[in-house]
Amino acid sequence: MKPPSIRIVEVSPRDGLQNIPSAIPTAEKIDLIRRLAQCGLTSIELTSVVSPRAVPQLADCREILDHETVRRLAAAADTTMRLPVLVPNAKGLEIALQHGAQEVAVFVSATEGFSRANTNCSVREGIERARCIARKAGGVGVCVRGYISCIFTDPFSSAATTPPSAVLHCTKELLSMGCYEISLGDTLGTATPGQVRSLLAYLSLHGIPMARLAGHFHDTYGRGLANVWEAYRCGIRVFDSSVAGLGGCPFAPGAAGNVATEDVVEMFCREGIETGVDWGRLLETRAWVEGTLLRRI
Repeated sequence: MKPPSIRIVEVSPRDGLQNIPSAIPTAEKIDLIRRLAQCGLTSIELTSVVSPRAVPQLADCREILDHETVRRLAAAADTTMRLPVLVPNAKGLEIALQHGAQEVAVFVSATEGFSRANTNCSVREGIERARCIARKAGGVGVCVRGYISCIFTDPFSSAATTPPSAVLHCTKELLSMGCYEISLGDTLGTATPGQVRSLLAYLSLHGIPMARLAGHFHDTYGRGLANVWEAYRCGIRVFDSSVAGLGGCPFAPGAAGNVATEDVVEMFCREGIETGVDWGRLLETRAWVEGTLLRRI
């Protein structure tokens, strides 16, 4: 098999599960992570070290990070496995490091309304918070990935669209603090392929390398896959997705699930583009998710 031409960041264990109201046993989350790794997915977002009051579903983040399955994946010498852990603040970073995280993710919002609703701070304050986390993580050799939310629309703003200049500002700030990759999030899933093309052209024109960006699309209006393809045509080679389309943000009213990993893999495979993912095992994992996790919704 040829080396993968794209990389998929599987976000179902964190972004996919966070909005499910009924508690999912830790053992089932671990089983999900194990199955995803067996599919050949080499980037799996494990969890978030967040207040259990804010996101009860992720209250078992310590147990996830300490589990032997996760430790074994992280220690495998013959893989390039990435297992990022989302951390919202310095305390979250401290806990993640104590429990062996080798990669963390920070996030900022491109818009003031969502920043206030999600993290109770301004965009500027959110950037400085992320910078503090990135500095401390980098100081101990931990890789940092960056997220930008609401790159097209903010549910808490009267503005029709997010200004591209706001996305550019956040991207530059995250790159300057050492993030190796920036995931651009269409949090509400409102984008069209034309908007994706326009934003990426704007970022490229202002010196942002497409090789440092990832696409994170939600499928609220059924355009997630089309937006993935348009981003690929624009030079993006990393995409966040979630098996069975799990997802949705508890702080973004109306946001539907992430674009489904199996749809992304199937599309690229039909186009002759390698993903490195075992299609058969991925379908088995989707069936397991539908029969195990989705029955709780």
